[in-house]
Formats: sequence, C-alpha cells, structure tokens
Amino acid sequence: MTTSTPKDQALTGVVVATALPYRQDPKAPAGLAVDYDRYADHCRWLVENGCDGVGPNGSLGEYSSLTDEERRRVARTAIEAVAGRGKVIVGVHGVGSHHAVRWAQAAAEDGADGVLCLPPTMYRANKGEVIAHFEAVAAVGLPVMVYNNPFDTKVDLTPDLLAEIAAIGNVRAVKEFSGDVRRVLEIKEQAPSLDVIGGADDVVLESLIMGATGWFAGFPNVFPAESAELYRLALEGRVAEARALYEPLVAAFRWDSRTEFVQAIKLGMEMVGRFGGPCRPPRGPLVPEHRAQVTADMRRAIESIEARGAGKAA
Repeated sequence: MTTSTPKDQALTGVVVATALPYRQDPKAPAGLAVDYDRYADHCRWLVENGCDGVGPNGSLGEYSSLTDEERRRVARTAIEAVAGRGKVIVGVHGVGSHHAVRWAQAAAEDGADGVLCLPPTMYRANKGEVIAHFEAVAAVGLPVMVYNNPFDTKVDLTPDLLAEIAAIGNVRAVKEFSGDVRRVLEIKEQAPSLDVIGGADDVVLESLIMGATGWFAGFPNVFPAESAELYRLALEGRVAEARALYEPLVAAFRWDSRTEFVQAIKLGMEMVGRFGGPCRPPRGPLVPEHRAQVTADMRRAIESIEARGAGKAA
C-alpha cells in the first residue's frame, strides 16, 4: 500500500486515469447518473493494489460529458477516497485558460496533489497562446503536469516547446502521449527539469526503459497490481522480467491509444470482475467487431496473468 504524498512531491509513479461508473437514472443526463460510491470504491481498490494514485476527470473519466457539479464532485470523491494513501492529480482541461484556471482553483481548494492540463482543447493554439495557457494554470500554485496529446488538441508539445514551458514555475512533468518513444530522451535533453510521464499504455515499457519516471495510465483500471509490478521491474532495470509480463498485455494496452479506449477499458474491467458499465454520449457501445477484438485481447492478457500467478504459486 502506498503512503501519504506530500504536496511538493514529484508527480511520478503509476497514477491511474480513472474510469467513471454510472448508474441508471432517468433524471440524469442521458439517463446515467455518476455512481460516486462505486467510484470511491474503485479509487481505493487501485491504491490498495499497488498504484501510486489516481487521476480523476481525464478523457478516460469522460470529463467533457459531465456537468460542472458532477465534475467537481468526482474530483472531491477521489481525493477523499485515497486521502493519506495516494496522490490525486486532477484533470483541469478546458477550452481556454479561464476554464482550466477555474478547475485548478477548485482542485487546490479540495486538496489535490497536482493537476493534469491539456493545451486549449477546442482551439489550435499557437506557441505563445500555449505558454500563456500553462502560465495561468501554474499560477494557481499546484504542481502541474502538462499533457501532450497532439491527436485530440492538434497542438504538439514538442521538446523545444516543452523547454520553454518547463521554465514556468510549478510545471513539474509532462504526460507524453505522442507514441514516439524517441521523445523521452529528447525531452530529458531539452527540458531536464521535467519528469517525463508515459501516457500511452502500449509503449509504456519502452518509455520507462528510456528514462520516463511515471505512467499516467489507462489499463491499470483493469490490471492495477500487474501494472504496478511492471513499473517497478522497469525502473529496477529488470527488463527481461518486465518484458515477459508486458508482451501478453500489450495487445489489450493498444486499445488505450484508440478512439474507443474508454469503452474498451470498461469492458476489460467487466472481464476481470469489476464494474465497467456504459459511457455517456457521445460515446456509445462498442460495435460488434471491436467488442470481439477487445474480448480476445483481454482473454490473452487474463490467461497470461493467471498462468503467471500459477507459476509463482508452484
């Protein structure tokens, strides 16, 4: 089990971008109400199984489908659930800095350990606008992990741009989701003060081997203990052991980088006996061919983990 996390600690370790459970409620948006009790239980389960913390209100947490009231309550629920046992890095993404700052202020008031922030989400910002955006968020005072997701934002936080962003006070880390593992060393060379956090599950081992110091992760919602072990093995340089654990999981992990990643991870949760449940619009259910492929990829991962456990027991 993890220990209490000081507010000034680096935003490293295995932090799970938490999936969000819903319950049927005809009065709620799209007939689905956030199940806060089940969400709190999920956050606790992740930390109890070796993860270092949780990240509410990310893309996996369907933040853009939440009302303002729901979004803040989700963050508070996560903070209360893991208080004293793990860190909470709250997603504060917004269309502009006026929105992101508001969510960062709420996160600070509620006791978060840090914030995760994309560039402006609905506008292809230029270099000066990106820097101004992060300056405004960092001024709130919490440690900031900037998030490079050029696919969704159309803004690429390249290593040279990150070198400038790293000069902003309180910016501590970058969640790197470009999928290009060459970026890890380039960022370490050009912005050495930043912790590089693996953001794409299907290149996480490669990223950790190259010097990433954290994993802001999706599939640990399904495999928390195994993910924590993979992270530890990689950081200890036990590459052959890490690879043996990783290879059977990576087909499932690839869904973390696909459009249907939320639905895929929720299906994976169901397959290991957790509650995944539906998504709110605009996300709908998996089409049959995707559901079949996720199921097959997950079965391979589960069988590998079960065989590994049996081998250890023997």
